[in-house]
Amino acid sequence: MTMWLLKSCILLLAVASLQARLIPPLSLDLEDVQIETKGTYSLISPRVDDNSEGNYRLPNNTAPEAYRVELWTNVHNGTRAFNGSVQIDIQVLEQSSEIKLHFLQTSHHEATIISRDQTDPTAIPLTVANETLRQFLILTPTDPTVSFAQNTNWTLIINYNGTLRSDMGGFYMSSYTGVDNQVHYLATTQFESTNARHAFPCYDEPARRANFTITLHHDPSFTAVSNMPVNAAASSSGVTSFNTSPKMSTYLVAFIVTDFESTGGELNNLPQRVFSQKGKQDQQEWALWSGLVVESSLAGYFGVPFPLPKLDQAGIPDFSAGAMENWGLATYREQYMWWTKENSTINLKTNIANIIGHEYAHMWFGDLVSIQWWTYLWLKEGFATLFSYESNDIAFPEWDTYQIYHVNDYNSALINDALTSAVPMTHYVQTPSEISGRYNTFSYAKPSAVLYMFKNAWSDRVFRAGLNKYLTKNQYTSCDEWDLFASLQESADEHGLSLPTTVNNIFSSWSQQAGYPLLTVTRNYASGTFTVKQQRYLADDDSNQKTWYVPINFATASSPDYRNTSASHYLLNTTEVEISDVSVASDKWLVFNKQNAYYYRTLYDLDNYGLIIDGLNEHHHKIHVRNRAQLLYDAYIFVTTGRLSHSILLRLLTYLKYEEQYAPWSNANSILTVYNRYLRGDDSYSNFQTFVQELINPVFEKLGVNEIPGEHYLNNYLRIVLVSLACQVGSVECHTASAKKLSEFLFDGIVIEPTLRTQAYCAGLRNPTDEVFQRVISDLLATTDATDRSLFISSLGCSLQASQLGTFLKLSLDESNGLSYSQRTSLLNAAYSQSEDGVTASLEFLESNWKEYAELSSSDSAKPLDSALRGVATYVVSEKQKTRLNALVDEIQSQNTGYLQDDLYTTVNSRIQSNFDWLDTNRDPVISWVNSHLSGSGTSGLTASLATVLISAVALLLSKLY
Repeated sequence: MTMWLLKSCILLLAVASLQARLIPPLSLDLEDVQIETKGTYSLISPRVDDNSEGNYRLPNNTAPEAYRVELWTNVHNGTRAFNGSVQIDIQVLEQSSEIKLHFLQTSHHEATIISRDQTDPTAIPLTVANETLRQFLILTPTDPTVSFAQNTNWTLIINYNGTLRSDMGGFYMSSYTGVDNQVHYLATTQFESTNARHAFPCYDEPARRANFTITLHHDPSFTAVSNMPVNAAASSSGVTSFNTSPKMSTYLVAFIVTDFESTGGELNNLPQRVFSQKGKQDQQEWALWSGLVVESSLAGYFGVPFPLPKLDQAGIPDFSAGAMENWGLATYREQYMWWTKENSTINLKTNIANIIGHEYAHMWFGDLVSIQWWTYLWLKEGFATLFSYESNDIAFPEWDTYQIYHVNDYNSALINDALTSAVPMTHYVQTPSEISGRYNTFSYAKPSAVLYMFKNAWSDRVFRAGLNKYLTKNQYTSCDEWDLFASLQESADEHGLSLPTTVNNIFSSWSQQAGYPLLTVTRNYASGTFTVKQQRYLADDDSNQKTWYVPINFATASSPDYRNTSASHYLLNTTEVEISDVSVASDKWLVFNKQNAYYYRTLYDLDNYGLIIDGLNEHHHKIHVRNRAQLLYDAYIFVTTGRLSHSILLRLLTYLKYEEQYAPWSNANSILTVYNRYLRGDDSYSNFQTFVQELINPVFEKLGVNEIPGEHYLNNYLRIVLVSLACQVGSVECHTASAKKLSEFLFDGIVIEPTLRTQAYCAGLRNPTDEVFQRVISDLLATTDATDRSLFISSLGCSLQASQLGTFLKLSLDESNGLSYSQRTSLLNAAYSQSEDGVTASLEFLESNWKEYAELSSSDSAKPLDSALRGVATYVVSEKQKTRLNALVDEIQSQNTGYLQDDLYTTVNSRIQSNFDWLDTNRDPVISWVNSHLSGSGTSGLTASLATVLISAVALLLSKLY
């Protein structure tokens, strides 16, 4: 399944675990981390691998060889009932008196079995029993004297009834409202991980591969698609039969009965189609083109052609999984399939190609070669995550997509794998709920980072050849991690790669234990050597002494060559090693982990940090862009855990005035946004604003607020970061240019680029004229489009003007303005989460209107006033605000209104205290350093700061007048 959007509860758990820290971890958009959500994240303790009697695994007494599945559905008119029949060719491996299959929510089973070894066999009736908890269908001969001998072959026939589900799992019904304003129904599937058993009784385990022949009976006006092409000879009006598939896992079977339309193309003799609801064909072209070139890129890289005769994609209206790699028929949420240059963002364009790369990579890793059991989920999801980027890097090299990987999946893995609750990539689970809980960072992002590490450490040539061996030797079978390791070892041996120990030893040290190393590098400046110490990096604990086989490489100021990312040294499962076969000059910086390709954090001695800081300010391009990004990220994380001082981080940030690349600015934006949130109520906040403006102004002036034809692809990403941050810290240039951009759109019709629409609205409404502000309010109340309303609400809350915010917040009390309850109760959050002015305006509004706000809902469970007060408390960072909020809470509680939960007072004070704890520990070192930095040897910096404030005030006044 996919990452990016997607982008799951995983990071929220990481944040919650680290709340005790005084600086929150970098925030990552969950939708930008993992789109696939085929399971529900939960903390699952590893089990012992167990296939004993009484567990949730099927017994090994029989094995499937082929399925013939036939289904009847009238979904065209919204009927949920369906009928089914399945014939399963099985082999009996052990003398048996019963056969166990999986089933789920099907009924009225009638079963017989017939020998395939006899020339004139007689059907044997079977008694059907079920065990609901383990979802077992238990079949025994009605005649108790009959049993099944070892090494005999049979055909099992089961007829049954079912109901199309409504929870987007198994065989389920979806719908959409078409351009004709009519509801159109469809039946579709989502079987991973344990839901094929809902559509037909089966051996629903990934290693139980078999051939499948699917036949669907449906209304003649509808079309059916499945994994394989249509068998025209066996099909007729209202009956669609498909060619028999190669041996495959049950969870990869898929079929759709619908009135969808398609767009098609072909590359390298492989036809591809994209299906979605009628009227959207003009938005499918990018998904089709991406599919064509991504498949070609993957087949070329693996050296293994796509094995099926066709490859389809389908966008489903209701699809909780995000995306799914059904062999030959990948399915997606429909919004991940539609893109147009006129109306869609560059981010969505990238995401679509990335998602397709993920699902198409599964066509080899997971489909052609499946996993033995869900213990090894990473063996498909890790590869799919890595190759979602690699395939895009091959197909679209101008994107520099590994910068996106670095700030998304790589950072996500480092955050979550630093928790004490982290689990190994390889660990055993058994029940459906346990399996569902495996869809998380430790199956997606972490293994992608580990695989990428060895792709670089052992060279792409060795890695690529190893994957080819793995796929070729194991095609149409199921594997575990040792099969992968064997292929990589064979490739290393054939290419003459000398490893310090076996691939088994090296790789398993990463796959079979949780966490990753912190490398502490201490230089001997006299001898030019250095020592490297490893220990497990934990956000809250330094005591863990786990060790790994750690590949090492490095660049120096004298040799800033990052092209060769292979390992030059190893830490061999020991805690410390001295690198004595090099000599680094005492006045030259040393940077570990070329291109930041390896999976660990690196902490340097203070002198080396000083040399790196000087090097960044003098020749930042001599340090690779992803290393620059990670130096900032690691330093920030080390500050949060008390391993490094604020001064080192802030000094590192000073080089940003020369930085023009996305990944470093993305990490810097996350860091500076945290500082800005806590410091914006400080008396010296203007100095912090000046410091950030000093960093951002050079690149902001170059990129501006408008897209530039022909610019680098990632400039589109960078501009979003810059506009957001620059306007957030009060940049006059950002406020002025953004206000002009928004005004020209609202009154002159000059189109805002889709990628910049969110930033243009928020930035343009920071200090707007009343005319502009009222126009956006009018647009908010006039539209019924939920996406537009969300944009307008969040942007109106960006205003820094008290009177405008007051007008905006009063909309929440007007139940006749057309806004829904959830929209009206989101207005306060839009204001208080954006600025100090928004917090103040929210407090003023609630002080005057708390009773009316509380009565927006009459439900006992919905308490809008309680939620609002909790939300405001999260952003209170000054004594004045604290006093006002506590006074307001006291006033409401004194009237015993029932509007508040019993724990409100405790929660409010806890959140405020958390903010004040941050300020108590971090405010003085940050503000003192900033003041010192601005003052330099005198007061010119502070004078400049004052001048900036005055210029801002004048500019805003002029913007009001003109």
